[in-house]
Amino acid sequence: MRPPNLLDGCLKVRHLVLVDALDRQGSVVGAAAELHTTQPAATRSLHELERILGVPLFERHSRGLTATVFGVAFIGHARAVLAQLEQAGRHIAELANADRGTVVVGTHLAGSNILLPKAIAAIKAERPHLTIAVREGSPEALLVELEAGRVDLIVGRLSAPSDERIVRRMLYDESVDLVVRSSHPLASLATVELSDLTHYPWILPGPNTTLRSELEHFFARHGVALPVNRIEATSFLTVRQLLVDTDVIAALPSLITRDDVRITRLAVPLEPIGHSVGITVRAAGALSPSAEALIRQLVEVAELMTADGTSD
Repeated sequence: MRPPNLLDGCLKVRHLVLVDALDRQGSVVGAAAELHTTQPAATRSLHELERILGVPLFERHSRGLTATVFGVAFIGHARAVLAQLEQAGRHIAELANADRGTVVVGTHLAGSNILLPKAIAAIKAERPHLTIAVREGSPEALLVELEAGRVDLIVGRLSAPSDERIVRRMLYDESVDLVVRSSHPLASLATVELSDLTHYPWILPGPNTTLRSELEHFFARHGVALPVNRIEATSFLTVRQLLVDTDVIAALPSLITRDDVRITRLAVPLEPIGHSVGITVRAAGALSPSAEALIRQLVEVAELMTADGTSD
């Protein structure tokens, strides 16, 4: 097969936007709704792109669409191009007005309680007109946003090493604790057996997260079944309110609840469950000056946290 000529003017940016949306939404209907177009128009654009490339990008089935091996490969390149265009637009805007700009930061539980807020406060003191947009989501969803250029960097748990697409920088290590409300029946006990925990409702991370997998292995190693009475949630606001109002048990990064007197740690060691917290960026393309400045603040705050023992 001869390589298709993608520089002859037939390939449009809208094609790249479409395959990104199709992959995330899993259906033409969902992608069309996201892009504010009609389903027939989205289908025509997909057929155009497949004719340009000469290969099928998606398999159609009753539940929607699934990317083929060709689709997976092309979507990765499409997101890299979109990321470059997003970055180019922001870079031009910053050059036009050096005191302003926007940095989009993705975050999940780890790092969101102390590290990121302190870094944002520090950079806003230096650059009051800089806009920091914080987006919360699962690690998997944020990586997709990062690759497509909709997020400049991610602050949170590092669950894999750097690769050809993603660069990860570790800032500090953090433990994971089992926590409950301060008036919970187990809170006053000096020692708690793992079997005692199964009598209470739990909040667990989503099934595709690293922490969920570690907790499942932790229960399996101790011969205890995963709690049946459980809620799956990643939003800290939801988790914290449930902890305060009910008898649920949750596994959270240690810094998340350190300053909340309404929540306490149970005397159940979770070794070897823990994680490194750090920064994740795209391997390709330069960061904007504003994003670089925020990263410098994140590094400085992490160094101070490590020095005073906050991150232990």
